[in-house]
Amino acid sequence: MPGLLRGVARTAVVAGTATAVSNRVSRRQAGRWAQQDMAAAEQYAPPPPPPQAAPPAPADDMSSKIDQLKELGQLKEQGVLTEEEFAVQKSRILGS
Repeated sequence: MPGLLRGVARTAVVAGTATAVSNRVSRRQAGRWAQQDMAAAEQYAPPPPPPQAAPPAPADDMSSKIDQLKELGQLKEQGVLTEEEFAVQKSRILGS
């Protein structure tokens, strides 16, 4: 009987060691695959958006509005715009 117990104990130790080694190898391999996936994802990631331009200065914004209103006035004088269309566009320009 002591020989049988010794054999069973040895088998248990070997099986436990094999399981531990197998688990460690699996975790290490999974980590390597995760790193490869991250590298591939970074490689194919879209480029970052370009930086946004600063908003126009208030003086530039006002001169732009004045120019737009002048153009609207000319279109109205030429008969391209009706009075209602002119009023809508004027309020859009001044409201923005």
